[in-house]
Amino acid sequence: MRSLIEERMFRGFVYLVIFGSMTAGVGFAQSAQPSQPSAPGAAAGSSDSSAAGQPKQVRKKEDWTKLAVDRKTWQPNVGGVSLGKSETEKYSSELVRLLWRPQDPIDIWIIKPRGVEKPRVALYLYTFPDDIDRFMDESWRQGATQNGLAAVGFISALTGERVRGNRPMREWFVRELQESMASSAHDAQLIIDYLAQRGDLNVDQVGIFGQGSGGAIAILAAAADPRIRAVDVLNPWGDWPDWLKSSPVVPDDQRGEFMAPEFLQKATVVEPVAYLPSLKDRALRVQQILDYPNTPPAARDKIAATVPAGDLVQYKDRTAHAEAWKKTGLSGWLASALGSKP
Repeated sequence: MRSLIEERMFRGFVYLVIFGSMTAGVGFAQSAQPSQPSAPGAAAGSSDSSAAGQPKQVRKKEDWTKLAVDRKTWQPNVGGVSLGKSETEKYSSELVRLLWRPQDPIDIWIIKPRGVEKPRVALYLYTFPDDIDRFMDESWRQGATQNGLAAVGFISALTGERVRGNRPMREWFVRELQESMASSAHDAQLIIDYLAQRGDLNVDQVGIFGQGSGGAIAILAAAADPRIRAVDVLNPWGDWPDWLKSSPVVPDDQRGEFMAPEFLQKATVVEPVAYLPSLKDRALRVQQILDYPNTPPAARDKIAATVPAGDLVQYKDRTAHAEAWKKTGLSGWLASALGSKP
């Protein structure tokens, strides 16, 4: 296994070598349509004809007002380039680079348990501004795979390496909230499409774990994609008017801008509170730590009020949450919900 520093250096080197070819589409395998039903409400794309009489895909602007990804626009670019693999006695790991937006490559870590043929999958998405390095931690990898699930980790739009050097500093996660949330929900759906075409993973029922902003995105992605059958979120952001008004994540000198009617109107499209009731047909667990500082009490309580009966778990503090997790660990609840626990 490489050290953390070696992994970073390796990723940087491969990025320089292959990024140019990836942006031109070289090395990307076109994927077939996913075997699972398409997400509801997928919009149709447009196309024209080339001089040779062959269909030519016309790139449309991504629609952040819809949670369901437009596969007519994105599907031809769903493919991946492996940046490296390694194995241990307990799991194998692979870093894959995906690209479906110009200048926004998405790295995903695929960690598979040894001895499990075509394991089911759990996606992992942590909160802004967490970086992808979490998924290289040995204890995290063991915890994510010890119950027989494959773990697929990625980071959200406008976060970490997905924003550095590609966007002006002024354009950060909360300022571009509608884009950050909707495009990341689209990413989750397209990542599942990519996993389906690999052939070594089972995506008939997918789980997702999200924390903070990642929890909010997990709710949106599950509402858009029926393949996501188990949703486990911890301290999800949401109830945007109250959250933006009081959350310490928002700088005070920008808060007024985010409370403007136009900004709040755009935020309604990506409001987790509006979609939580629609997940009553899934395995759902919404965990809230009552002393979690980034979600104000008013927002936390409104989120809790929309959770379907029996799906809310609250802990008085982080110590209580840590004690509870000793029983199931990181992946135990998802594995049980997906029927994959050994």
